[in-house]
Amino acid sequence: MFDLLILAPVGSILALGFAFYLAISILKKDAGNEKMQEIARAVREGARAYLKRQYLGVSLFFIVVFFILLALAFKGYLVMFVPFAFLTGGFFSGLSGFIGMSIATQSSDRTAAAAMKSLNAGLRVAFSSGAVMGMTVVGLGLLDLSIWYYFLNWYYTHHAIPIGTDKIAAITSTMLCFGMGASSQALFARVGGGIFTKAADVGADLVGKVEAGIPEDDPRNPAVIADNVGDNVGDVAGMGADLYESYVGSIVATSALGVAAGLGVAGVTVPMVMAAVGVVSSIIGTFFVKSREEASQGVLLAALRKGIFASSILVAIISFFLVKATLGPQNLGVYYSVLSGLIAGVLIGLSTEYFTSTSFPPTRNLASTSLTGPATVIIGGIAVGMMSTAVPVIVVGGAIMASFFLAGGAENFNSGLYGIAISAVGMLSTLGITLATDAYGPVADNAGGNAQMSGLPPEVRKRTDALDALGNTTAATGKGFAIGSAALTALALIAAYRDQVLIYGKEMSLSLINPNVLVGLFLGGMLPFLFCSLTMRAVGRAAGKIVVEVRRQFKEIAGLMQGKARPDYAKCVTIATAAAQKEMIAPSLLAIISPILVGLLLGVEAEAGLLTGATVTGFVLAVMMANSGGAWDNAKKYIEEGHHGGKGSDAHKAGVVGDTVGDPFKDTSGPSLNILIKLMSMVSIVFAAFVIRNSLFK
Repeated sequence: MFDLLILAPVGSILALGFAFYLAISILKKDAGNEKMQEIARAVREGARAYLKRQYLGVSLFFIVVFFILLALAFKGYLVMFVPFAFLTGGFFSGLSGFIGMSIATQSSDRTAAAAMKSLNAGLRVAFSSGAVMGMTVVGLGLLDLSIWYYFLNWYYTHHAIPIGTDKIAAITSTMLCFGMGASSQALFARVGGGIFTKAADVGADLVGKVEAGIPEDDPRNPAVIADNVGDNVGDVAGMGADLYESYVGSIVATSALGVAAGLGVAGVTVPMVMAAVGVVSSIIGTFFVKSREEASQGVLLAALRKGIFASSILVAIISFFLVKATLGPQNLGVYYSVLSGLIAGVLIGLSTEYFTSTSFPPTRNLASTSLTGPATVIIGGIAVGMMSTAVPVIVVGGAIMASFFLAGGAENFNSGLYGIAISAVGMLSTLGITLATDAYGPVADNAGGNAQMSGLPPEVRKRTDALDALGNTTAATGKGFAIGSAALTALALIAAYRDQVLIYGKEMSLSLINPNVLVGLFLGGMLPFLFCSLTMRAVGRAAGKIVVEVRRQFKEIAGLMQGKARPDYAKCVTIATAAAQKEMIAPSLLAIISPILVGLLLGVEAEAGLLTGATVTGFVLAVMMANSGGAWDNAKKYIEEGHHGGKGSDAHKAGVVGDTVGDPFKDTSGPSLNILIKLMSMVSIVFAAFVIRNSLFK
């Protein structure tokens, strides 16, 4: 019988091959004149310098944790492979972000040059750059999964299997642990990159737009290069690491729950092969993304939707035959669980578009509040974000219930949990193209900045602004998509944590009237707010340093405001880099230490409560912050299009203030929360044996 699992490494090679093809095709495009290339080169050098410094710091963290895990392995708390799995998870997560960022920084000048020809030409270059990121993430994810699966399968075929497990259980238990490495790297990348990009963005906007009254991306602004660097290190490298972690986390959690449900190898085959199916579907979907010359968000949104919908339909069709062939006709309910995840992902995306796109009333109404000042803009943006949580929560709740019972949860509880997990895989199966629609946004943003600083004709900036405005919507959609999948994946990981505790012979009472569980719920509910406080304050402090530096240069560099002198761009990049590296430590360590500490002091039941509480509040808070930020950003752009007085008006200044508040909402704190809730679960799984044996609460 043909081993379907071989399709996982085949899918990996196909994804990486297509990413390489797209990268080569981008590099062959016209990069524009010397000025355009010079600006892109400065951004590229700044982004690489930042990542070099970040990866150096993060590598020290990985070395320390590796030896901690190695010591625990020698003590018998972990399988010896876990420390090495932790390293590979972090390595591939970081590599995903680095490759995506490298191509993004090579694409901004080429996108601007293409936009000189037509809107569709600019869209194709920027989207191809995003597709490199998407295909790299899924390709490296499947590669990491395949290497570990086949290696562990070989090892446990020829060596002793840990007591209390069978071969497949031993394989999935170890694979589950490499997600901790991916999650750790993703959190550092998201938080550090988010602090950098929003500190630079806020500093550039507050002094440049509001105080000095100069346009966005004006070359006289000392923070403009740092702002463009930030788009790449935060919204590309950080996002790539983030989605890599979501992707592999959902697959390994589903595989582990498939074993618990008694599905054996078939339970592992379905999510891994479905990911390979998603690769093919995403590649086909990219060829559907084309636009007419009309520069409106509606037209551009329709162009991107064609690609996503085509990919989703292909996954829906092929998955039917995959589930039927692998699990048999008696388990076709699992297929309907996959459909529930796919549908939930599409609905969350549509909901996000409604609340953040200038094509719909919420963002247009928010723009009108700028007529009465910044305070009403801020109030209105928070209200939009809060209202926007209703649909995603209802959709995810419906997906959980549907996937649980459709997969047979009424008869077999573990089968129902497998259904929930596989719905998350279904939602993420088209990540190759979904991430492409998200990652193209920063490229379009940088292209607009390049066009402005290079003095290209106004129609070029108009085209790049249209692509950038759409990028804000697709970025918000991508974040909602990631957050929705995180909620489903986190639930699956909590179930996997419960199973891990049971393997070690520890009984758990997860009743809501159990005081340990209740205290854990309260602590978990609080953690996302504490985490967001730390990250928001970090952005505020870092942005304050940028503001002071930009003001200093405006004051001290003679002829700067007249365009006769060149600002010191490197100084702002250096300030943002140093601040991001320092400020990312506390919030990142919070996610790693808190579950271990709660488990040691209050026991595994409180730890399960902690994970559950953090998942609930983290999911809702993340949706609210991402959508508020997206609505504020696009409300500002709606004003800049000429509404309510246009650029330079009091309404525009109020919109800029709202946008600066929304920046850390949507690009630092909000998107980091989906990593937080999964990393806490991963840490709990890895340290389960240690916590059980050393907890003060027996």
